[in-house]
Amino acid sequence: MGGENTYHNVTDQPLTTLPVSYTLLHDTIKKRDKDIMEQQQFKQIRARLNKTQKQMSQLIGTSIKAVHSYEQGWRKIPHHVERQLLFLLVRQDKNNRTKPPCWEILNCPDELREKCPAWEFNSGDLCWFINGTICNGKVHRTWKEKIKECRTCPVLLEYITLDPAPSPPE
Repeated sequence: MGGENTYHNVTDQPLTTLPVSYTLLHDTIKKRDKDIMEQQQFKQIRARLNKTQKQMSQLIGTSIKAVHSYEQGWRKIPHHVERQLLFLLVRQDKNNRTKPPCWEILNCPDELREKCPAWEFNSGDLCWFINGTICNGKVHRTWKEKIKECRTCPVLLEYITLDPAPSPPE
């Protein structure tokens, strides 16, 4: 794979040499056959958040060794870590606060909207984050089931910024 950079366990510097592949994150979010985030997406999100491995470990409440393992592919990235990373990524983009809520994007009927926690708590930008939301007419029992559907949902894809992010400072 020519032109790609190799990654090292640098704990005191943000990642600055990620391949310019913004479709990587988009493709991962849209995957239906995978139930977990992959190491490349973890690295890309860390770079977009402009965090060192140490800062990232503090942010997600885990050890720096866990962050190393996620980035090297030695450990699967748990759903709660994926959830938090996507939350931080969405909240980082201040333009998301002016986008329409999920019920407008999906044209939800009033009878479903009024039963949905996203509408109840006025969190149409976080419907993918909130358990118990009514998506495609049903409530998902687990985060794993929910995020699988959310990865292909126009709401999450609307809120995840896919434009090139500036390179982290050195």
